[in-house]
Amino acid sequence: MADPIIRTEGLVKRFGPFTALNGIDIEVRKGQVLALLGDNGAGKSTLIRILSGVHKPTEGRIYVEGKEVVFNSPRDAAAAGIGTVYQDLAINPLMSVTRNFFLGRELYRGVRPFGLLDMKTMDEITHAEMKKIGIDISDPRQAVGTMSGGQRQTLAIARAIYFGAKVLILDEPTSALGQKQQMSVLKTMMKVRAKGDIAIIFITHNEIHSQLVADSFTFLALGEVIGCGDKNDLEHDEIRRLMAGGAEIRDLEKELAAVTAD
Repeated sequence: MADPIIRTEGLVKRFGPFTALNGIDIEVRKGQVLALLGDNGAGKSTLIRILSGVHKPTEGRIYVEGKEVVFNSPRDAAAAGIGTVYQDLAINPLMSVTRNFFLGRELYRGVRPFGLLDMKTMDEITHAEMKKIGIDISDPRQAVGTMSGGQRQTLAIARAIYFGAKVLILDEPTSALGQKQQMSVLKTMMKVRAKGDIAIIFITHNEIHSQLVADSFTFLALGEVIGCGDKNDLEHDEIRRLMAGGAEIRDLEKELAAVTAD
């Protein structure tokens, strides 16, 4: 089996007296989707902010392609090939698809800052890169505000891949979308997975979506890993139990029934 493209070892993050993460070990390989699941407050957001260079771990190590890395900023993480697509997408709805795709990395004809934007080349690249993962934009100069939520997610994913992401971190990409758009995003994820050279960390609350696309699972609760395994090793009921923070569903049902009886 290939070595992990990204691996963490004993990650700890403390904010003063509060321990947000306590000894997190995860790994994911090229062409795989790791579903990172857990309830609110489980530590998912803290973990992805560490992997994205927003926070530095209090303890522990991060390895990318077998080499230990230290991220002092999101720029360091991006340079190492970590592409993070947050829920807010960092997209300006009033700007064109192309301008959002190249935001801060525009191509120029001539010497910057005196050259002219090379819109023709940027339009061609934007159209081609989005088409590769399932969205054929007829006019890349249309405003992003005219696109569906699923198309915006695809734009953000295509942008991250084009600018060098080896590991794609998707933060709740289906949470604010309708069912049809959710399926569009899941299809995009599977097309990225099929490329075979990119690892995906899929943060979600949705156990059904995770089972549709993930190869492996890691469950967090109160800053700790409470379970993990490959898709073929975990039954649906076990996934539900771990999603509930390790609490037995039957026990929860009994507690709710007791409340109703009172």
